[in-house]
Amino acid sequence: MESAGGGGGLGSMRAVLAILQWWGFNVTVIIINKWIFQKLDFKFPLTVSCVHFICSSIGAYVAIHVLKAKPLIQVEPEDRWKRIFPMSFVFCMNIVLGNVSLRYIPVSFMQTIKSFTPATTVILQWLVWSKHFEWRIWASLVPIVGGILLTSMTELSFNIFGFCAAMIGCLATSTKTILAESLLHGYKFDSINTVYYMAPFATMILALPAMLLEGGGVIDWFYTHDSVFSSLIIILGSGVLAFCLNFSIFYVIHSTTAVTFNVAGNLKVAVAVLVSWLIFRNPISPMNAIGCAITLVGCTFYGYVRHLISQQKAAAPLGSQGTNSPRSRVEMLPLVGDKEDKV
Repeated sequence: MESAGGGGGLGSMRAVLAILQWWGFNVTVIIINKWIFQKLDFKFPLTVSCVHFICSSIGAYVAIHVLKAKPLIQVEPEDRWKRIFPMSFVFCMNIVLGNVSLRYIPVSFMQTIKSFTPATTVILQWLVWSKHFEWRIWASLVPIVGGILLTSMTELSFNIFGFCAAMIGCLATSTKTILAESLLHGYKFDSINTVYYMAPFATMILALPAMLLEGGGVIDWFYTHDSVFSSLIIILGSGVLAFCLNFSIFYVIHSTTAVTFNVAGNLKVAVAVLVSWLIFRNPISPMNAIGCAITLVGCTFYGYVRHLISQQKAAAPLGSQGTNSPRSRVEMLPLVGDKEDKV
């Protein structure tokens, strides 16, 4: 799991380069998507998501079958419908809701809300799956929840529809993570194989709603928008970059440690917020910026607490982990890997 070691300075340089290219692809995809909705006036998040899924399907096929970048993980035909399809539906909802929220709220606000995912994951497992966690996990969620509340109450460009889409997107992300534990049990999926199997299903799920709900608007846009060709290049480019982002996640996961990945992920949000503000100049109040900072610090603290608990659990004697004491019935960790293979 920790494959970042490789040769001192060389390993460190590899990790830095992996993080920088991950940041670059992630921030670029977010900014281009916002640019498509705001500057190109292409206000069709379902269609944009569908383009992303198509490009990701093609990209994953090329990466596995042509470039041989990763061996194909074989999945039984029956499992594709019983396991992969339900996961693909949640995966589709996650991406679509992220793009819908970008359509209505600033990047800074959307990224801050997405940082609420650790809290929704823990709460869902507690409410729906009746799992219990150590008090340290609950305590680490306090700054995340507090930061989100402060950011939401002080957001100058608040839009209730975009806010709800982002929050439901957090729930979709958490549901995907939790379902993966049961539905994908026995399969060791990396980010490339995940896209290979899920993106075609997601395209099937989304194609008809996109045509019915946005088809007429897209046709009107073709006839009324200036510079259609250059705009289409940008839209298709966002799809290609969306796949490259998944490839970069695979690279960074195998080049960094769990702690580095957690810290880099939260710094990535800060970079996205700063770059989006420099480009779009959406108004941010001082209290709003403080709320965003509290949320990011809370996410980092949450990751640190999880890392400590996982180390303690690994160091505990095997016999003590199998007892039926009340403490052993308390789940040490939520179902969120030290390194989430985010898609």
